[in-house]
This record gives sequence, C-alpha cells and structure tokens, in this order.
Amino acid sequence: MAAGTGTEPNLLIIYTGGTIGMVEDPATHALVPFDFEHLMENAPKIGRLGCQLDHMTFTPPIDSSNMDPAHWKRIAQIIAQGYDRYDGFVVLHGTDTMAYTASALSFMLPNLRKPVILTGSQLPIGEVREDGTQNLITALQMAAAKGADGEPQVQEVAISFGRFLLRGNRSTKASSTDFGAFRSFNFAPLAEMDLHFTFNEDKLLRAAVDAAFAPQYEMDSAVGVVFLYPGITEAVLHAQLSVPGMKGAVLRTFGAGNAPTEPWFLEALEDAAHAGKVLVNVTQCPAGGVEEKRYATGDALARAGVVSGYDMTCEAALTKMMHLFGRGHSAAEVAQGMQEPLAGEMTR
Repeated sequence: MAAGTGTEPNLLIIYTGGTIGMVEDPATHALVPFDFEHLMENAPKIGRLGCQLDHMTFTPPIDSSNMDPAHWKRIAQIIAQGYDRYDGFVVLHGTDTMAYTASALSFMLPNLRKPVILTGSQLPIGEVREDGTQNLITALQMAAAKGADGEPQVQEVAISFGRFLLRGNRSTKASSTDFGAFRSFNFAPLAEMDLHFTFNEDKLLRAAVDAAFAPQYEMDSAVGVVFLYPGITEAVLHAQLSVPGMKGAVLRTFGAGNAPTEPWFLEALEDAAHAGKVLVNVTQCPAGGVEEKRYATGDALARAGVVSGYDMTCEAALTKMMHLFGRGHSAAEVAQGMQEPLAGEMTR
C-alpha cells in the first residue's frame, strides 16, 4: 500500500466491511460485501476531491457484529505502520459497533497528531437512495482538512456521520434507522457539516507538545458489563460478577449512578471489589453522568468499592478498561486510571 507522490493530501482508506460496502444478493436478497474497487466505482465523485488515495481491505470484509479486539489491533497496526506516510486515515466500518471501535482506537493510539476518521452508512453505496457516498466523501474531506498553521485540523479518532463529526470515544449509536445514527450526548460535535464545514476549535483534541505517538495494541477482554434493572436477583448478580477470570465490570446504573441498596446487593459488590475486581459506575441514561454524592444510593456504591465513570459512555468505559488491563496494570492502577481522562473520553 504505497502512498501517493503528489502534493495533495495522502490518505489511506481502511475498508473493514459494513453496510457502506454491501450489495444485495439477487438470489437471497440479503446484503453481502463486495470488493473495494466496486465501492469506488459507485462513488465517482471521490476522484474530484484532490487527494491521493490508497486503500487496505480486510479479506474477507466483516460484519461489524463480529468486530473484536483482534480486529482493533489490526486496524491500529495498519495506522501505525502508515503513520509517517499518510496525512490521514479513514476507516470504513459497520455502524453497529463503530462506537466501540472508535473508543478502542482512541486508547490504542495515544498522542495522535493525524486524523483517524471512522464512517459507514445506513444504506449501501450503489442504492438509488443512500447515505454512504456522502458519508465517505465527507470523512475524506475531514481527514484532509488543514488548519491555518498547516497542521491537520483533526488530530484524534472521530466518527463522521451525517451532519456531524464527533469525538469517537464520546459517541454512541442512537438510531438503527436515522441517517444521523450517532450522537455525542455529553460532548459537543467537533465539527458541523452543512453547507459549510464549521469546526468547534475549542473542542478539538491536541496531544501535549512533548508527547510521542506510542501505539498500545494489547487489549484484555476479561471484563464485562452488568446492566441493572428493577428485580435483578442475587443469583443473577452473583453469576455476572463471578465469571471465572473476570477482572472488572462496567455497572450500568440508574439515573445519576444509583442502584439498589439491599444488603445482599452491596455485599456482592464489596466481595467483588475485595477480590480485586474493578467495578466502574456508568449511567444507563444517554446524557449526563454519575454523581455519586447526589443520592445516598450512589454514595453507597462508592463505599462498596465502585469507582465513578463520570460521564463516559459504556463503549468508552468498557474499551478503556480493556486497554488499561491490556497494559498490564494492577487492579488498583486500573481503578485509578478509569477515573482520569486519557483521550478526552470524560469530563471531571
């Protein structure tokens, strides 16, 4: 995958799969992936962008429901290997797990100084009425955008979808049908893309001047998510917290970080925390965050050893925990790290 040699921005498209690159099988009417060249043929306007484009294709392309840490590692390695040769990267990805991948990459690629833009579509390119072409073109424009200083306007992992460019680790898929499928409830868009592109300059992430780009590929999957609901039983909670080898869990709590205060519930959390498991409190609400001291129920969780996830999304909290354990940190170090921003994923 050799880079272009012109003066135009050199961009690498990493095609992992997803609806954006699907076509309907005439026999079964199911959507199946087609090759990258076919995708480009169906979006001829891309040739008018004034960019040098190369591509790397997953073979075979994968449905994003099959995305896992091994695939995240592969994407991160492709970016790291081409980091000095390309001005930016566009990752074509299925929408279902795009927010997880964007969050994971934000932790795996610390101190980015180049754009990594994820995009996809709700309908395949080539359909009469589709959103893929516009999403792909806009993502390429975001990856090629330069600031007044000549440096990349975007220097982080972001999702470009519909009208907005969103910080990847602040995003979640909010609709299975809307063309504006993604939302960033707790952080303003990095850019709004209407008739003109308008960047929110004060929201754009910048690495510290002396911080080196240092990819961290390893992710530890020995973590989980516990979704609380009215009527959850002691047996269910115990089973979820007692999975062999589990190192930590994200608790999806009510409201501002609340949960039942029955003795058996708090004792189960205390036992897990004393056993060295990291438990992180993240609200089920799409907007807002955990405020442990606001209600006695949230405060009880803190006393049981549960740490606050503040306003992180579940996707960010889960992949951040995978990342921290993947770096070989102890449970105490992971618990502390979960409460400190690493890549703009939380507000304290």
